Amino acid sequence: MDTRHVAAAAPKSTSGAKLARTAKFVFRNRALYIMLLPGMLYFLVFKYFPLLGSVIAFQDYNIFKGFWNSEWVGFKWFEQFLSYPNLNRLLTNTLIISFYQIVFTFPAPILLAVLLNELRSMRFKRVVQTVLYLPHFLSWTIVFGFAYMLLSVQTGFVNQAIQALGGEPVSFLQKAEYFRTIIISSGIWKEIGWSAIIFLAAIAGISPSLYEAARIDGAGRFKQFVHITLPGMLPAIMILLLLKIGHILDLGFEQIYLFLNPLTLSTGDVLDTYAYRVGILGGKYSLTTAIGLFKSVIGFLLLVAANRASKATTGEGLY
Repeated sequence: MDTRHVAAAAPKSTSGAKLARTAKFVFRNRALYIMLLPGMLYFLVFKYFPLLGSVIAFQDYNIFKGFWNSEWVGFKWFEQFLSYPNLNRLLTNTLIISFYQIVFTFPAPILLAVLLNELRSMRFKRVVQTVLYLPHFLSWTIVFGFAYMLLSVQTGFVNQAIQALGGEPVSFLQKAEYFRTIIISSGIWKEIGWSAIIFLAAIAGISPSLYEAARIDGAGRFKQFVHITLPGMLPAIMILLLLKIGHILDLGFEQIYLFLNPLTLSTGDVLDTYAYRVGILGGKYSLTTAIGLFKSVIGFLLLVAANRASKATTGEGLY
């Protein structure tokens, strides 16, 4: 008998057996895979397939010529973007607002989740959660309307209160020095309840026996938080923080654009608003794509660096 044929047939039969086991496993759990299918299609259609359009960042893209017939121009649009006279202003505003979001907006839902966890009345807890969740479902247009109702010089509640106390009305929405504070405050109000859900789930996964043992040892609420609750939330905190760092140049176009006006450009004009103003309204789609690609590369590099730092210091990371 020819041993060479036996040796060649063995790997094929092994791989065939693995494929049969995989097919059997998928068929047995077909209901779960069917439920997974819409999510996979969403990412394929709206996340991965659009990546092919990144090539127009290196073209003088013409919508009538399409991807294949548009002229290739290399790094022309990147050079134009990096030579923009107000680039320092764009990057500074973007990074400062992102820094404020990390310092103020990111810890807010963590603190809220801890406070909600301390409530003993379940009925009151549900009412508070529902009230705090609702702003998430409002569009930024409606949120801006609320902000206008509060801060308007003519009819705003805040300015009416200031005038009632003998002060002069303040143009909060038209002053550059207030822009970042308004952006951060409105963002916290809108998303704090929704973002707290993840941290409440992390707290719910902590074993109650740990709290019982801590109480027996005489630990108060604060020590229980420091030694049990916070370590239990740490994996979720680190993962979300790393993702936030990866999107440090993405501030949320809708919010910034609605609150922005010519008087607040000095502190509110960011990469997203510039890309929309020059790229979309100006018809320079290649320039817009180049800006988006620039943001993606910077975000990826920051994510990799932050993930390595997190793994080295806390042992937690994305991979």
